[in-house]
Amino acid sequence: MNLLFFSGCYGFWCCPCLACTVAGKFDENRCLPLCDICSPSVLSAFGIPLIVPPAALALRVGIRHKYGIKSSLCKDIATSCVCVWCSYCQMHRELKYRKKNSNVVVLQPAPMVAPGNPGK
Repeated sequence: MNLLFFSGCYGFWCCPCLACTVAGKFDENRCLPLCDICSPSVLSAFGIPLIVPPAALALRVGIRHKYGIKSSLCKDIATSCVCVWCSYCQMHRELKYRKKNSNVVVLQPAPMVAPGNPGK
């Protein structure tokens, strides 16, 4: 519940900051979500309407594929269009959950003993 509350508050009070955090945690450029803020105004100046936030959709699909989350592209588009804040909150929680539950295994090779003449 604590993680849900934190992501929700973070997304509600500063969604652009949360979006940049999500992009950084997914090893993408932290400024990528800012394209969603700038692209609608730039494209509408040329008469091209933009409904789907491209960076949010790309991050959502990338996270879903990386972690094998079952869903569809249509559901990703719908979530990104209806409530981009909710989409970023979901992605933030998923990345924090995956980071918290990841196990790192370090394997070191066994030492090799070279054959030699111990008596000489």
